Amino acid sequence: MRTTLDKRSSSTSQQRIVVTGTGAGVGKTVFCAGLVNLLGAKFWKPIQAGLEGETDAERVARLASLSPDRIVPERYRLQTAGWPHCSAEVDEVRINADSLDVPDTEGQPLVIEGTGGLMEPLNCGSLYIDVLEKWRLPVVFCASTTVGAINCSLLSIEALRRRQIDILGIAFVGEKNSDAVRAICEIGRVRWLGRLPWIAPLSADTLQGAFKTSFLRDDFKS
Repeated sequence: MRTTLDKRSSSTSQQRIVVTGTGAGVGKTVFCAGLVNLLGAKFWKPIQAGLEGETDAERVARLASLSPDRIVPERYRLQTAGWPHCSAEVDEVRINADSLDVPDTEGQPLVIEGTGGLMEPLNCGSLYIDVLEKWRLPVVFCASTTVGAINCSLLSIEALRRRQIDILGIAFVGEKNSDAVRAICEIGRVRWLGRLPWIAPLSADTLQGAFKTSFLRDDFKS
């Protein structure tokens, strides 16, 4: 099922990939940790909502064994946990979507983790997909393997295509479910990149081993 259905645009040396998904809790952060390690990339999460405990960037750094110079600082660090627009309102901060320019990593690959789902509001007038449309970077879409994820996944794929955002492929997270995977890939006409199973215990070593078994580095070349 590894077929190319979307055009590829950027060169490998300037590889920049956005990881998005059906919403919060699908496993994007753990997937990003594995992908950063696989590509030898830097990591950037533009908006961090919630600073108590381990942030997403700190989790990626731990699970990918990254040095501090491979973590690009967040553009917005919101104290309150929650959806970005709600957290920003509580913290009395306005998220300016126009300020979310992709940082220059001087040719080193960059993995960008999106916040929530595609239609996540950043403020009263901007959605996260508006930012992706402006960036014009290839997207890896993370989806759950549960049957309930089919509808949300297909709607998200359609939304990306309507904005002419390049879909590099789809990465599944969870238990094996051939029916759900086949439905999403065939109906959505997206390239299957692999499946990351639930990992227990989750550590840098177990994630790296599972990721290298589940994904091929060359499939992420854009």
